[in-house]
Amino acid sequence: MITIIAGPLSCLPLMELVAAPSKLPGRNAPSIGCDTLPGRQNQIATVPLKWPVTYKSFPRRVCSLRAVLKDRHTSADRVREMPSQWSQSFELSSLTALSPLDGRYWGKVKELAHYMSEYGLIYYRVLVEIKWLLKLSEIPEVVEVPSFSAESRSFLQRVIDGFELGDAEEIKNIERVTNHDVKAVEYFLKKKCQSQPEISKVLEFFHFACTSEDINNLAHALMLKESMDEVILPTMDEVVSAIALMAKNNAQIPMLSRTHGQPASPTTLGKEMAVFAVRLSRERRKVSQVEIMGKFAGAVGNYNAHISAYPNISWRVVAEEFVKSLGLNFNAYVTQIEPHDYMAELFDSITRFNTILIDFNRDIWGYISLGYFKQITKAGEIGSSTMPHKVNPIDFENSEGNLGKANAGLSFLGKKLPISRWQRDLTDSTVLRNMGEGLGHSLLAYKSALQGISKLQVNEVRLNEDLDQTWEVLAEPIQTVMRRHGVPEPYEKLKELTRGRAVSEESMREFIDRLVIPDEAKQRLLKLTPRSYTGAAAELANNVDAAIKLRE
Repeated sequence: MITIIAGPLSCLPLMELVAAPSKLPGRNAPSIGCDTLPGRQNQIATVPLKWPVTYKSFPRRVCSLRAVLKDRHTSADRVREMPSQWSQSFELSSLTALSPLDGRYWGKVKELAHYMSEYGLIYYRVLVEIKWLLKLSEIPEVVEVPSFSAESRSFLQRVIDGFELGDAEEIKNIERVTNHDVKAVEYFLKKKCQSQPEISKVLEFFHFACTSEDINNLAHALMLKESMDEVILPTMDEVVSAIALMAKNNAQIPMLSRTHGQPASPTTLGKEMAVFAVRLSRERRKVSQVEIMGKFAGAVGNYNAHISAYPNISWRVVAEEFVKSLGLNFNAYVTQIEPHDYMAELFDSITRFNTILIDFNRDIWGYISLGYFKQITKAGEIGSSTMPHKVNPIDFENSEGNLGKANAGLSFLGKKLPISRWQRDLTDSTVLRNMGEGLGHSLLAYKSALQGISKLQVNEVRLNEDLDQTWEVLAEPIQTVMRRHGVPEPYEKLKELTRGRAVSEESMREFIDRLVIPDEAKQRLLKLTPRSYTGAAAELANNVDAAIKLRE
């Protein structure tokens, strides 16, 4: 007989499992199915098997393993056929990481690892478990957990503050036995606190009346809250501020607009940058305004276990106080899980910020292509492997690509996470482990955009060349002044002059001279040039700081 667990067999490498059936967990393996219902084993099928194993050995309902459990002899043969450098056991490094976030780009995103890695998840689980024990010690009706002394409280805080990678590794070792990640945290804390006399008397109140999701949902919420507050939002602010600075520094520099790709009424470079700064700041505010929620209501959201043990305590009030003490917003109406609606809202807001930044990246890419910007290079850098003259806009391209990758992942999370069958299914558990991917690609994209911006140098000569060659853009103000002064068919007259014809400064001035309009109006038009016809663009660019209001 062999027990097949519907989940990753993370305690043993796959090759060992296939080649050595004795290492597979058996019927009596010391694993835990549900931390609040001791007799229940989740998603486990027991199947009679004979070795060697192929997928045909399994009933239809477990044939999903066909891609995993192959004939062990065939697998061994394949290993022998591999080149020697492939068959060696790879250790995780920047060269062997499956995700470029953990490999090539690690140096640019590693600040997220404290919050978004499995270490971060374990750390916040430890924090929540300890904080819950401390909360129980403050409830007078829970006489079995008396108020802790300052020494005991300090001891527990040191466990949180001193939590290190070695502690997380110890919890993972426990998990290899329990096959339950949250229960492993509880066992770790019991062992850790045995030496403290006061706490050792109440070890069974770690995880009191909790289901795993009580701990997990708060841990995930704290992961998001602190990664947003400490990493993502500050970097978003840097992007907005950098673009706003571009707006102010270039407020007066005229630039030819293009609508539908065609020359249009002039603007200033600064004003076009101000548009992006304001759009991004608006979405950034929406990101920061999302209420990050938490629940702490037991196995199905009703405080069933709590009330069975202490029926006279208002557990809903206790739970709300506890969740809010962690800096989170309380959700009273839940099933076993917090429904994750706030996560969908948060990820959707981030994707909107990212989409606007994609728009910015593409516009800057186009302006570089037109020659409106030069890129400052560093000694030794190569723009193209075959064309020495090129300096490619790689930072903006990198940013755009990673924003697309981030949005794909975040959009999936936003669509999937609010859906859970009945009072809960486990599909959210594995999906939530990918939050760091979407945020990581976003962070990488923000930093790439910032790096690209730092290399930009405005090419005013090129900007002026385009303006000086497009006098036809003055058709708009001329026909508008003609309308004011009652000249018939002004649009049609300018259309005849400009459409499909080369328009020069001389031909435009000749047209103005022939107009029958007041002399004052005519003189204003004669003074007009494509460079000066920018309306309120400079004023809008200079006022960008008042418009972005980053921290409101």
